[in-house]
Amino acid sequence: MAIKKVYHCVHCDAQYPKWVGQCAQCGKWGSVEEEAAHESEKREEKKNLPTGKTLQIKDIQQKDVVRLQTGIEEFDRVVGGGIVPGSLLLLGGDPGIGKSTLTGQVCTALSTQKKNVLYVSGEESAEQVALRFQRLGKSNSHLHFLGETAVESIIGTFQKEKPVLAVIDSIQTVASVEIEQAAGSLTQVRACTVKLLQAAKELGIALFIVGHVTKDGAVAGPKTLEHLVDSVLYLEGDPQHGYRLLRGVKNRFGSTAEVGVFEMKETGLAEIKDPSKIFLSAHETLVPGSAITIALEGNRPFLVEIQALISKTHFGYPKRASSGLDNNRVQLLLAVLERRVGVNLGEYDVFVNVVGGYRIKEPAADLAIALAITSAYKNIPLKQKTVVFGEVGLGGEVRNVLHSETRNKEAKNLGMNVIDAETGKTLTESIHSLFGS
Repeated sequence: MAIKKVYHCVHCDAQYPKWVGQCAQCGKWGSVEEEAAHESEKREEKKNLPTGKTLQIKDIQQKDVVRLQTGIEEFDRVVGGGIVPGSLLLLGGDPGIGKSTLTGQVCTALSTQKKNVLYVSGEESAEQVALRFQRLGKSNSHLHFLGETAVESIIGTFQKEKPVLAVIDSIQTVASVEIEQAAGSLTQVRACTVKLLQAAKELGIALFIVGHVTKDGAVAGPKTLEHLVDSVLYLEGDPQHGYRLLRGVKNRFGSTAEVGVFEMKETGLAEIKDPSKIFLSAHETLVPGSAITIALEGNRPFLVEIQALISKTHFGYPKRASSGLDNNRVQLLLAVLERRVGVNLGEYDVFVNVVGGYRIKEPAADLAIALAITSAYKNIPLKQKTVVFGEVGLGGEVRNVLHSETRNKEAKNLGMNVIDAETGKTLTESIHSLFGS
């Protein structure tokens, strides 16, 4: 066998015959890494390949799958009602966001059910892991630790111990002795994941692997890593705030329309049963520049407060800053307010923030952002118990958003009044109805 060098982009998995500084496929700089590939010195055409046996879909017997329910309702909801035995779950998140804490709580919850659990770490010592588990809860004889980075040794331990659940923290530290590249490289991450996946399927072990993320928020390593695993979960949140969102972006055994909400405490991640309350500010009096909207994560609606602050600029160019929102979207809404409504903000600095460290990505918050800015500009608070949602177009029109029925139902259950595309067809109408001319 001859060995040649190939080059792959770790972001989009594009392949190149030689190293390049920028990937032509995705445009990322510095994302192309070397990978060793083997090829036959003499290629021969393969003939007389055996044919595979086909099955009729209707004749395939469906097996009853007994999921591993941790008892952590927010987690079980995201994974589809529990962890499927023999499945491979990938958990991503920023450093310090709580990935190890979450996996530790899952391990503790299952071990208290007298199920054998194995925690594998290549980053922390046994003492460090023991301290974390002591903080999370009482450990027991069903919870085991393995400090190992060789994937062959890890799989051998699986075969010997036969755990119900195993956690690999993290996949970037695991390496195969059959591959020359260093741990964390493109080749090692891909090969080790494939080996672990095969072992999980053969032994019926639920495997939970932790992955670091890039500055763009994606799991570090080849993009194909997400395609190999059965489920991909992301733990999100602002490190400056205690709230965390567990979001499923892929799930072969359930829906990805669910989100789990937690609060980071000294004893670990605490479940939040009513997310609407945590994203509302603590003040009871009405404050100018505050607007309440209903965000939708999958099928789960909850209230989110958007705050705006307007101040006289002291420089020639006014400052625009936002937290938890797309700043380009905020700039667009400022232009609509000035051109279509006549709210002149050219001499003011504008600051917009989402309370609680939450990040809004959907355009349904457009109307709330615009009204919060207008409220701060006019120094007039919105009416009490008012919920605002709707997409704002460049012409100043307010458009209906997806799942408006769900949002209206949530507002009604909370005793809130609604301002949306049905109550105000244009941004001007909505502003006049709240603040007058």
